Amino acid sequence: MDDKELYEKLKYERSDVYRDMPDNERRAMLDFADDYRYFLDRGKTERECCVEAIRMAEAKGFVKFDDKKTLSAGDRIYFTNRGKNILLAVIGSDDIESGLNIVGAHIDSPRLDLKQNPLYESDSLAFFKTHYYGGIKKYQWTAIPLAIHGVVYKKDGSRVDICIGEKDDDPVFCVTDLLPHLAKDQMSKSMAEGIEGESLNILVGGIGVGSNEISERVKYNILNILNINYDITESDFLSAELEIVPAFRARNVGLDNGFIGAYGQDDRVCAFTALRSIFELNTPKHTAICLLVDKEEIGSVGNTGMLSRFFDMAVAELIGKLKGSCDLLTFNRTIANSACLSSDVGAAFDPNYPSVMEKNNQSFAGKGMVLMKYTGSRGKSGASDASAEFVHEICSILDKNGVIWQTSELGKVDQGGGGTIAMYIANLNMDVIDCGVPVLSMHSPFEVTAKGDIYMAYKTYLAFYNDR
Repeated sequence: MDDKELYEKLKYERSDVYRDMPDNERRAMLDFADDYRYFLDRGKTERECCVEAIRMAEAKGFVKFDDKKTLSAGDRIYFTNRGKNILLAVIGSDDIESGLNIVGAHIDSPRLDLKQNPLYESDSLAFFKTHYYGGIKKYQWTAIPLAIHGVVYKKDGSRVDICIGEKDDDPVFCVTDLLPHLAKDQMSKSMAEGIEGESLNILVGGIGVGSNEISERVKYNILNILNINYDITESDFLSAELEIVPAFRARNVGLDNGFIGAYGQDDRVCAFTALRSIFELNTPKHTAICLLVDKEEIGSVGNTGMLSRFFDMAVAELIGKLKGSCDLLTFNRTIANSACLSSDVGAAFDPNYPSVMEKNNQSFAGKGMVLMKYTGSRGKSGASDASAEFVHEICSILDKNGVIWQTSELGKVDQGGGGTIAMYIANLNMDVIDCGVPVLSMHSPFEVTAKGDIYMAYKTYLAFYNDR
């Protein structure tokens, strides 16, 4: 063996999905991507994702946990939490105390939320005030079509579901921006300061009605329209939960249709692939769990985030129904023997912005599912750093099942960083590693993913459920 041959043998080189994928998987990849686009359009909020996940799960034979008096191997059940979390489980053949195989993703995404008292009129225009949710570039949310999704509870306790801006004949909304002719001062500011949070006001109307005795005729018209169509009044906004999201649909991107562009792919691309993989299981060895949570984009807080007790309580209920009761010792042993793939996206290398990334340790679109041993920022702060043993175990499973994968970190060491739910799962005393889909334009209103990477994420989670 000469030096060149030895070098080729010794070196590491990334795979390429479209070069290395078997021909018989290409059609399945494209069909999978079409199903995913449909899911994105039906689930633009965490509530809608939960509803769609339940619909999909029930079509695959999953039933509510409370509807099952007993559990046995192969049973398919789900729990929900406040309409924003869902945990699906397929009961394994082994004793639950031998551990769970968990794929956990989040279904919230950066957006604008309406303030509690949002509606106001200024200079014959009506606006909604907003408070942005999660890490956004504020300027990206101006001058694009927006939709309103959410729920309103009226004084009598009845619920009104709101979705305006998604149908072809619906009105849409927008945050206005300055014309470049008059934006000299604005454009001299930094990008972070060019649009202020209090300026992210949604234009909702401009036609005044009623007598001149009404001081705010445009606001009056908007309130009247809302009352006629939804039977709500201004005070109903005080307890409402209304989210502002991009109004456009998920689309194929590129002349080769190689990408999907859509809002909310962080992290619904991982939620969808996790759902589809658990649907494919029969009776796994270890009980399989797909966990979809809320509030990751603001720190996993609250009673629907990963820091809530929802996961713990659901696992305790599973143990109790399978073993007759759940004591602390059994719960602890179950968790300690479990393993989790924190199913979250990675930042794909963008040749337009190469300076923030270190190419040897960055993921690339079209190079497969991405494993991230650690996330965090500057010195791995806020990270869960997976052990060598667990990384090797997962890599072996992926190789055995023909998954095309790569590794990554989140940009250059001193550039920034971010976190996932992994560290909160690790705090339970469980092995966990981040793995998901590389994304271009992450946290923007139009994120981009490669279809091959999406399909490889699905294969990853299915292999993990079956072979770990």
